[in-house]
Order: sequence, then structure tokens, then C-alpha cells
Amino acid sequence: MEEKRIALSIIVPCYKVEKYLPKCLDSLMGQTLGNIEAICINDGSPDNCINILRDYESRYPDKIVVIDKPNEGVWRGRWDGIAIARGEYIGFLDSDDYVVPTFAESLYSAAKDNDADIAVCGFDRIELETGRVVSREMVKPRPSFAIDEEPGRLLELNGAPWNKCFKAETLKHMRNLKNPPTVLDDLAFHLLAYCDLHGKVVFVPKSLICYMVRTGSIINTVRESQIDSIFAAFLEIKDYYKASRPDLLAALDAIAFLHLGISLVFRLSSSRGKDINYDIERITRFLDDNFPTWRRSPYINMKYSASKDASLLRVCIAQKIYRMHLMRPFLYLYSFMIGKLHIDIKW
Repeated sequence: MEEKRIALSIIVPCYKVEKYLPKCLDSLMGQTLGNIEAICINDGSPDNCINILRDYESRYPDKIVVIDKPNEGVWRGRWDGIAIARGEYIGFLDSDDYVVPTFAESLYSAAKDNDADIAVCGFDRIELETGRVVSREMVKPRPSFAIDEEPGRLLELNGAPWNKCFKAETLKHMRNLKNPPTVLDDLAFHLLAYCDLHGKVVFVPKSLICYMVRTGSIINTVRESQIDSIFAAFLEIKDYYKASRPDLLAALDAIAFLHLGISLVFRLSSSRGKDINYDIERITRFLDDNFPTWRRSPYINMKYSASKDASLLRVCIAQKIYRMHLMRPFLYLYSFMIGKLHIDIKW
């Protein structure tokens, strides 16, 4: 009897999550799509993760695959999981989060029915201590798009891999980085994938993932020492695009502004205080020298943004603030909205 093909492989890196791992695995084992596999990477976790994984492996031998390895970080772990994945598509899940029963079926069906390279779903950000839903994101219906025809719409995609599935054949042949960044590694992973994608991106406008946030984690910090690794990774990625995807360079410049000029600057501002002016100047020079079309991007203007998703309008407004040298007061206002008013605008 021929073995039934795996539809979706879900890669789950595990490190110091023994408290949350059973709920994550239970949610994957309760999926309505039967032919899935969960590839769980115990990344040298010093707690009880490996014993939990071995228990689930013994109970679900057809669905749980365990990789037990020394600690090398999430980046290396993802590549280890991709290498052995048997699914037609590959998805990801953080081991302290969990998914609704239709997560795998909804993502896979959307991708398969449309022969898409990527399927994207919505998610809830949930406060771990209280269970309060902080936000519900990516649930507004939006049309699919072909990457080669509308590369600017890549800006609509959030930088996390766990609310997406990708064609396995693409990820298995994807370029790697010599020195992956220690921050924004999720984004770097996406940019490497985009470099080899020419097909369609489809959306599932439903919240299928419960992404857990801890008190104080809404504002993430970045150390200055980590910025160099981010810059080096972006330059390596830029070289890949110049060599094989020059048609995506303008989109790459716009994505660089969104995630370096806005997101990274904001994360730096939460811990850098008065030094943020230096950070803004440093990042601006880096963008101008290496991603120069960000200032007059065809994908960051009111006319283009008005016809697309509202998130692009926000980026357009932020770009104008940035170019007017008003980023520092804007950051103070934004931090006040999050910290005092509990209003979090996602970029």
C-alpha cells in the first residue's frame, strides 16, 4: 500500500519552553488535516523539553519527528527541519504558541487550491498572564497577488514565518546566509525565500494562531552591538537580489525602510533614550548608501498605497515623518500610545 503523501510539514523549534510545549503539541495533534507532520527541534534545551518531545513521539509516531541537537539557535534549527521535511508545503510554529484545529487545513487548502507559493493567515496576539487578546491581525480580506506582477505588495506581509506556509521545493533550495543576524532573523528568512519565488501569495482572512506575548514584551529592545549583524545580513541579501532578482530591488529597498527605518528604530528607542538620534542617523546613512530608492519608492506613495492595504498607507505616513526629521518626537508619541493608552499600531 502506497504511503500517503505528507501535505504540510510544520517546523517547531524548542528551547526552554517546557511549560508551554504540551499545549502547542496538543494543538498540532488535533488538526483537522490528517496528513501532516510536526518536526520538533530540541535545540539543546536545558529543561524537560526533550522528554516531553519523546513522549509525544511515542504516542504519535506517524506525526511527530524529533531532532535532538546541541544549541545552535533558531536559524540553524529551521534549516535542519527543512532538510528532512516531507511535506508538499512547509509551515512553522513557535513552541510557546498554539493553533486552532483548522490551522493546517486552511493554510494548505488555500495554497494548494491556488497553486500558491505562500499562504498567509491571521493571528491573535494574546497576553500570556491574563489571556487578554491584545490584537487580531491579518484578518481583513485581501486579494491574492502574483509576486512578479505586484512585488510592492510584499510589504503587506508580516515578518514572522509562523502564520504562513511555503512551497517546500523553494525552501529546500533556498540560499543561506554566512552570518545570519541575531535580530530580524525572521525577516531575513523571508527575504531569502522571496528571492526564489515567482508565483502567487494567497490570504486566509481568519485568525488561526494564538501568539502569546508576555508582560513587557510588546516593546522589544535591540542592543547596539546587534545592529552590525543586521546590516551585514541585509548587504548579503542585497547581493543575492542584484544577481538573480533585479526586478525586486525596488521592493527590497522599501522593505528595508519599513523594517530598519521604522521597526528597528522603534525597538532601539525603547532602550537607547537620547542616543536614538545617533541610531536614526546611522540607519539613514545605511539606507541611503545601500537601499537608495526608499526615499522615492514607487511602493511608498499615497497614490499606490491608497489602492492597496491600509498598512501601506501607514508606511507612507511614517516615511514622510522620517524625511521631515521628526522621527524622535514621533517615537515618543508612539511609545506613549502603547505604554499608557494600550494602543499598538503595527507597521
